[in-house]
Amino acid sequence: MACRGGCCSSAGRLNADNARFLLLAVLIVLYMLCGAAVFSAIELPTEREAKERWEERLENFTRRHNLSRADLRRFLREYEEASVAGIRVDDIRPRWDFTGAFYFVGTVVSTIGFGMTTPATVGGKIFLIFYGLIGCAGTILFFNLFLERLITVIAYVMKSCHERQLRRKGVLPHNGRRGSGTSEVDSLAGWKPSVYYVMLILCVASLIISCCASAMYTPIEGWSYFDSLYFCFVAFSTIGFGDLVSSQNIKYESQGLYRFGNFVFILMGVCCIYSLFNVISIVIKQSINWILKKLDCRCCHRCQRKLFRSRRNVVMPGNVRSRRNISIETDVVNDSDTDGRRLSGEMISMKDFLASNKVSLAIMQKQLSETANGYPRQMSSNSKQNGFSGGVGALAIMNNRLAETSVDR
Repeated sequence: MACRGGCCSSAGRLNADNARFLLLAVLIVLYMLCGAAVFSAIELPTEREAKERWEERLENFTRRHNLSRADLRRFLREYEEASVAGIRVDDIRPRWDFTGAFYFVGTVVSTIGFGMTTPATVGGKIFLIFYGLIGCAGTILFFNLFLERLITVIAYVMKSCHERQLRRKGVLPHNGRRGSGTSEVDSLAGWKPSVYYVMLILCVASLIISCCASAMYTPIEGWSYFDSLYFCFVAFSTIGFGDLVSSQNIKYESQGLYRFGNFVFILMGVCCIYSLFNVISIVIKQSINWILKKLDCRCCHRCQRKLFRSRRNVVMPGNVRSRRNISIETDVVNDSDTDGRRLSGEMISMKDFLASNKVSLAIMQKQLSETANGYPRQMSSNSKQNGFSGGVGALAIMNNRLAETSVDR
């Protein structure tokens, strides 16, 4: 029975996980469809206008210089190939010097991947596969450990503030000594902050870092402040479109300091945003569980009313059986009125049965003992004539009862 119960609970958890997975998949697909509709409505008119302007300029250029459209398009395709390799019209610094390569591996291990710099050789592409496999895994582990340390720091601050308030009230002594490192970590177990509190802190930290980084990018890169904020989110969230990329000009004022600040801001921003994504995923999971619970309650509440409205405990009438006492293993159909009320799955515990039938069980045990030992009750002539005699065990008990109650008058 225990094994079956464990299998049922495991199956229930598996069904819940499957329902949660399917609901999340459906929500993600709907979210993507809504996003595609919004972006298409916003960006498609601008794309069409840009294409019309480009076609007009292309037509004017070919007419002015007496060139064919096919030759001009071929030349433009060659320029696109050169652009992918890192060649630009304006002179810029080499992309694959040491500082450029370091910037590139930073975008690789952080999974940003701007796409402005990509390996063009076969050896570089093969090395990137193995390098990114280990680097991305290690960086994701670093981000997870960063979130754990952040939660520990928040718990420590909350505990310290609470102890300070108690010392002000005189509940704790001012010279209280702290325990060892292990006991100190264990004492923080009850001070873990709420997921919503951590999410709020990460949101504020991400906003502060993005605003400070945008204030640095705006004058140095020549972007607007809004474009700088846009770049911060795209970079910190590791989306990495590549339309705006920092530290790509050939020379900057205070170039070394700027590159160091750029590295620090990207590292801190990615840590905060990645941790924020993890916390938001927990909130989404809780929301999905709440939705599934509401759907389950609405679907099953009516069925439960119908099944358990008139269901009573057979041993103790008046106590409605709870849902957790229902067993799906009661497949036996009984003929009595008592068992007939248990056809829908209601079970009587052995403890309740023994408690309410002690006297009947004692009489039954006595009669079974007499029958088994060969000392049956002496039957009267009337009972013999009525034919209620003989039998072993339960049959003997039934015959003896019938013999006692059936008297010829």
